[in-house]
Amino acid sequence: EWTGLPAAPEGSVSESELLVGNEGQMSRSASGAGERAGESALDPAVAARLKRDAAGLFPAIAQQHDTGEVLMLGWMDDEALHRTLTTGRCTYWSRSRQEYWVKGETSGHQQWVKSVALDCDGDTVLVRVDQVGAACHTGDRTCFDAVVLDAVTGDRTAAASGA
Repeated sequence: EWTGLPAAPEGSVSESELLVGNEGQMSRSASGAGERAGESALDPAVAARLKRDAAGLFPAIAQQHDTGEVLMLGWMDDEALHRTLTTGRCTYWSRSRQEYWVKGETSGHQQWVKSVALDCDGDTVLVRVDQVGAACHTGDRTCFDAVVLDAVTGDRTAAASGA
C-alpha cells in the first residue's frame, strides 16, 4: 500500500529564497505573474490544517473522479488551493516557471474540480477532477503511464494462509 510522497526534488526553492511577510506568510521575491501571494484568501481553518515544505508548498494529487485513475501530482500553496476551491479549475504552482498555472489554460487539457480533500496529516491534497484530454505534459493520459517498474507483487490470500 502506498503511504506517502517523496520530498520535493532538488532544485526546488530553498528557504533562503523566500521572504517572510508581516503575517508570517512566505512569498517569492519574483515579480509579475511569477509572484506568489504574500497572503491568501484561503479559509484560515483550512490553512491551519496544512503542512507545507520549506518553500510553502504541498503536493496535490489529481484523480479522475469517476474511475479513480491517478492522473498527476502537482504542487500548490495556499493561494493555488484557494483558487482551485473557488474557480472550479485546478490551479498549481510551477516550481520551474515560478508562477501559478491553471491546468489546461494553454493546452486545452482542463481539469474540472469535482471535490477536494486533505489527507489525515494535512500534508497532501487530493483533487478529484473531470480530466479533459491528457493530464501529463508528455501527452499521456496520466503522468504514470510511461514506465511501469518491476516489482514483486503480494497476495494477501497467500499471506493469510501462511504460504
